[in-house]
Amino acid sequence: MLGLNQDYPLLLSSVLEHGAAGFGDVAVVSVNREEHVRLDYATLAARARRLASSLRRLGFGPDTMVGSLAWNTHRHLELFYGVTGLGAVLHTANPRLPPAQILYTIDFSGYRTLFIDTDTIELAESLAPRLRTVEQYIVMAPRDAMPATSLPNAVSYEDLIDMGDPAFSWPVLDERTACLLCFTSGTTGAPKGALYNHRGTVLNAMSTGAGNGWGLSADDAILAIPGFFHCNGWAIPFFGPMYGAKLVLPGRRADTEWLHRLIVEGGITVGPGVPTIWLSMLEYCQENRLPPGRMNRIFSGGTAPPMAMIEAWLRDFGVRTIHGWGMTETTSGATMSFAPRALPEQAALTVMRSPGKPLFGAEIRIADDNGAVLPRDGTTPGNLQVRGAWSAASYFRRPEIQATTEDGWMHTGDVATIDPGNTLRIVDRAKDVIKSGGEWISSQALEDAACRHPAIAEAAVVAIPHPKWQERPFLFAVARAAITEAELQAHLADLVPKWWLPDAIRFVDSLPHGPTGKLAKNTIREWIDQGKLTP
Repeated sequence: MLGLNQDYPLLLSSVLEHGAAGFGDVAVVSVNREEHVRLDYATLAARARRLASSLRRLGFGPDTMVGSLAWNTHRHLELFYGVTGLGAVLHTANPRLPPAQILYTIDFSGYRTLFIDTDTIELAESLAPRLRTVEQYIVMAPRDAMPATSLPNAVSYEDLIDMGDPAFSWPVLDERTACLLCFTSGTTGAPKGALYNHRGTVLNAMSTGAGNGWGLSADDAILAIPGFFHCNGWAIPFFGPMYGAKLVLPGRRADTEWLHRLIVEGGITVGPGVPTIWLSMLEYCQENRLPPGRMNRIFSGGTAPPMAMIEAWLRDFGVRTIHGWGMTETTSGATMSFAPRALPEQAALTVMRSPGKPLFGAEIRIADDNGAVLPRDGTTPGNLQVRGAWSAASYFRRPEIQATTEDGWMHTGDVATIDPGNTLRIVDRAKDVIKSGGEWISSQALEDAACRHPAIAEAAVVAIPHPKWQERPFLFAVARAAITEAELQAHLADLVPKWWLPDAIRFVDSLPHGPTGKLAKNTIREWIDQGKLTP
């Protein structure tokens, strides 16, 4: 017997229309180098409908694809709805990737129309002669600021808006229709594409934005720091209209003083970003004795935030850290460390130092190298696997890659433990864990211990070969104050097992980061192999 509910598909267009109907006057503020635009969800929805109707006249619809090479602006946000609402797919190309990888992702996807903004026009011009399929470029800029360009067939985005119909009716699609395409950052081999559908994307935003996740409501204002090209901007394009939260879009600019100004002037309550953003912001607020306005929580993703940072934000400014785990293949978050406000400070810190528990719609487990499922005892490490409503089942046009187990769990490449309460703790990336004398050393735990010293701003640990123990840890540290190797070793000796202590420590001026803000340990390993850095 079937139930008698209405057959109401979960579509991204319905998310936008919900925001326009219930929170139509809530602000969306877009700030980039050329303009400062303030609009609202009602206006945003009308512009997205105009865009969709113009694209339909140009032949776009189901089974078609367009690309974007752009930063976080209101026009890029409109693309998320105007393109997907037609049943077409938007590939958000990542301008932070090396040019060869950008070329690969666009050519591999094979579309003919690329949307760009003024901050990516030079990059697009350099790529255009080598792009095999792109024939048309749409510049997302005001008409009177349309720059001169060598790009072929360049047209103004605002012409599409002006020609469009604000009363356009969104088609009713199958909720399993593909909507967005993101590629992994390609740190191990060629980037791989995760092709999302409407159903999974809507469910991901509903679950991650809800009470045990970001805890969003119409009382909130979100600063959209994560690039829209990275895991759909961590679902921020959907959080705004879904929960009635104000959005502030900072374009390309991400220097600390500027972001602090946006936080204060924009009344920001929620700040998402990788740990390096919030480490710099913490130092800026401390050194200048400037509180972070109304901001009461940050969401730290991409890599594990240092415990010292979590403690300092809570102690000095009352800002709680939501720490989560996810990846391109899980749309955005899959687990989150929600700490109820009734928890005492130390108990809350204990919760915040882990990536938390699975959100509704996601499940996790760990397995050994032979695929046997391991116990949830909080101590046994294993290969992390995930499944759920928004996890990838396979990779875009890569059938040769086995993304999941025979029983449908996705391989993540992380090593983790899970405790009896279903709390996840990441031990390391499988490729970063250090195997010493038959035992594992977590590079992430060693990095976190190093960063608990007040003189250390950032740390990275990689494995170096050892004739007896197979591998040993080599620690690189960025110091903000004077410290010796012996002092750092003594600090670590109080926090980690003796046999974890690094065989060598090297102080460096800075550490390399990848396009998503994660430590680029592959670059560090290359430096070691090339003899640029030695123990």
